[in-house]
Amino acid sequence: MLRMIICVSLVIFGRELAAADLPAAQPFGTTQTGDNVEVYTLRNDAGLVARIMTRGATLVELQVPDANGVSDDVILGFDDVAGYESSDNAYFGCTTGRVCNRIANGTFALNGHRYELAINNGPNHLHGGTENSLDKVIWNAEPFVSGDGRGIVFQYSSPDGEEGYPGTLNVTVTYTVTNQSNDLKIDYAATTDKATPVNLTNHAYFNLSGAGASTVLNHVLLLNADLYTPVDDTLIPTGSVETVVDTPLDFRQPQVIGNRIEELIGTATLGYDHNFVLNASNPGELNTAAVLTDPESGRRLHIRTTEPAVQFYSGNFLNGQKGKGNRTYALRSALCLETQHYPDSVNQPKFPNTVLEPGQRFQSSTVLEFSIAP
Repeated sequence: MLRMIICVSLVIFGRELAAADLPAAQPFGTTQTGDNVEVYTLRNDAGLVARIMTRGATLVELQVPDANGVSDDVILGFDDVAGYESSDNAYFGCTTGRVCNRIANGTFALNGHRYELAINNGPNHLHGGTENSLDKVIWNAEPFVSGDGRGIVFQYSSPDGEEGYPGTLNVTVTYTVTNQSNDLKIDYAATTDKATPVNLTNHAYFNLSGAGASTVLNHVLLLNADLYTPVDDTLIPTGSVETVVDTPLDFRQPQVIGNRIEELIGTATLGYDHNFVLNASNPGELNTAAVLTDPESGRRLHIRTTEPAVQFYSGNFLNGQKGKGNRTYALRSALCLETQHYPDSVNQPKFPNTVLEPGQRFQSSTVLEFSIAP
């Protein structure tokens, strides 16, 4: 159920937030099927600005100040919905699911029934399907103000059988721009009337020098992970969990991303495209997943999550698309840090469970905390 806004004004840090502070919808274009798409803008006093559209509950812009106080948009995307419907869209900023990442051979068995899904990534199923995956449908949106800041609750009801998945899945994604610090918080929740796999994430592509800057190979990355899940030639986990020690996947201490990527370019992943198992000191609570730093701008992104893993993808299929403001998105000019459960978990009994049962509630939170590197 969407949260009800029961107050028309709140006092936050000595300043009254009135009903006029509710984020307002603005037109963002019309889909090819004639659906109107809207975009909402969230901002705080520290300079963070987030814009999210109703198609795919998609983060389309994220303005963050640099060390000199100059703001720039640090995620890839397009100026209107037409770009997101084009072949140039590589899941930029969207809510991904019902099951993000890959499911082997587009099939799984559950409670004695085998389900067949779309094959849209080699021999496998990727990011929830083709026509009505969560990134492509229109979500309902409800703005709010609260003691944490301003936000939007996006809601979508995915009917039984949509994209081949069982059960009617009711999903909410809540974006909140906080006043306490320069944070964007993303909260996910879902319920179902039939057992079904659920694995949700946001697929933002980051370049902390600004979207359209030439590379992220100069960024410095820390991943809070001792282990990762190796994959086969189609990027499906083999079922084993192995150490990152003595591999180019060792980011336990901050590393320049470009220093060791050449060791992976000739492999099936074509660079970094790996699921890292997070070291969770408090499972189910917000734990550090990654810290990304851009020495050029001074921007730092600290990602905390309740999820058990993060997919680090180094933009290996970016190919010079023209994005917002006609900026060019070159190969490895942005990266993804997708908080998630492990890929293909529904077919991997040793992996953490992703099956949601009737009467249960899926909940997950990820916080993007922006600051200036010391």
